[in-house]
Amino acid sequence: MGPDLSRLIEQIGKEKGIDRSIIVDALETAVLTAAKKKLGQDLDLETAFNEEIGEVEVFQFKTVVNEVVNPDLQISLAEARETLDEDAELGDSLGMKIETNTFGRIGVQAAKQIIIQKVKDAERDIIYEEFKDRKGNLASGSVQRFEGGNIVVNLGRAEGVIPHSEQIPRETFRRGERVRAYILDVRRISKGPQIILSRTHPAFIKSLFELEVPEISEGFIEIVNVAREPGFRTKIAVRSKDRDIDPVGACVGMRGSRVQGVVQELRGEKIDIVPYSENPVSYVCSALSPAKVDKVFIDEEEQAIEVIVPDDQLSLAIGKNGQNVRLAARLTGWRIDVKSTSSVDAQKEAAIKALQRIPGVDAASAEVLFNQGFKTISMVVSANPTVMAAAVRSDENTAAAWVAAAAEIDESDETEQDAEAANNNPTAESTEDVEKVSNEENSEELSEEPKG
Repeated sequence: MGPDLSRLIEQIGKEKGIDRSIIVDALETAVLTAAKKKLGQDLDLETAFNEEIGEVEVFQFKTVVNEVVNPDLQISLAEARETLDEDAELGDSLGMKIETNTFGRIGVQAAKQIIIQKVKDAERDIIYEEFKDRKGNLASGSVQRFEGGNIVVNLGRAEGVIPHSEQIPRETFRRGERVRAYILDVRRISKGPQIILSRTHPAFIKSLFELEVPEISEGFIEIVNVAREPGFRTKIAVRSKDRDIDPVGACVGMRGSRVQGVVQELRGEKIDIVPYSENPVSYVCSALSPAKVDKVFIDEEEQAIEVIVPDDQLSLAIGKNGQNVRLAARLTGWRIDVKSTSSVDAQKEAAIKALQRIPGVDAASAEVLFNQGFKTISMVVSANPTVMAAAVRSDENTAAAWVAAAAEIDESDETEQDAEAANNNPTAESTEDVEKVSNEENSEELSEEPKG
């Protein structure tokens, strides 16, 4: 019986990956519980696993006294010297071995349940510690079942869950299908470790590229940022720490083999690989790929960039539903405003025509003002004549005259606009009133009976 128990301990330890001492402790606790259930809870009992004979031994301890008051916990000096230890002294605590086969079927069953529970608890702790250290890495498994929109994945020793919110839109799986995901979180709950997986997290893209591109895993290439709309498009910015390595080329691979490996895992999601640059203009232009950029105007204080593209590149730069420019803005951290060449030319033409309303400003002077940043009459009004004169290479008196004339035009325009607004809607005193009148008119139109 002893060797069988030792072999059982070894077998459980290997199968579950549990330390031998944990199993032995579970056995000792289980046998102690069974012994107290059979013999009484008040007894002073101890258990110990005997490695030599491969058996859990049970001992009952009694204190040596002159006069026994409680036979369960005490033993007389004479009896102790006669049956246990001839050298016993008063106050000694002496143990006597109890045969475990006296515990009965109920005690053995209770012991079995305790062992099972202890082993389960130990296994859960081991799995939690293992996956806790893997948080932020990739996990691979097979789809086991579906629970309320969540996908339960068999990871071998544990189960992972891909919540509905972490699934790529329109992506479907079959039971038993292999799946990769990013370990988003590992939580300790009563049922065991809960492993939360994600296929939408930007770090999932990084992890996939680390698998496909050795230069990334080896540290020669860095993925600086990822902007992603899962299931549709992803942009990644990369830079090389080695001058001899082209970061974009390394990520694309020979004939696109490396990036295609990632695209296949994402089931066709488009991926743009962008070279990172410290120069924001260069970075934004690359991020708007595949569109070609004509001109760029940058406002560093507002962290904004205006990008001018040829007319035939406008839809490409903006992308479907604004996706391309939106991802480029997320990737670079800059607010990007994309305009076509024709719309900018039309705006410039209208602005120059408006500036010519200022007395003394001809077409050539208006274009100079526009090119130097004085694009509206209001901007001319707020300009410093000395600064304006230096910018447009004119004398200060002329600039001062333009500013004064522009102020009169600006004030006249505001008066005309106020009068026009009052004539169009004399009863409306605020924006809310205007909206209310408009809504009432619409309601009346809708309620009219159609005329036959």
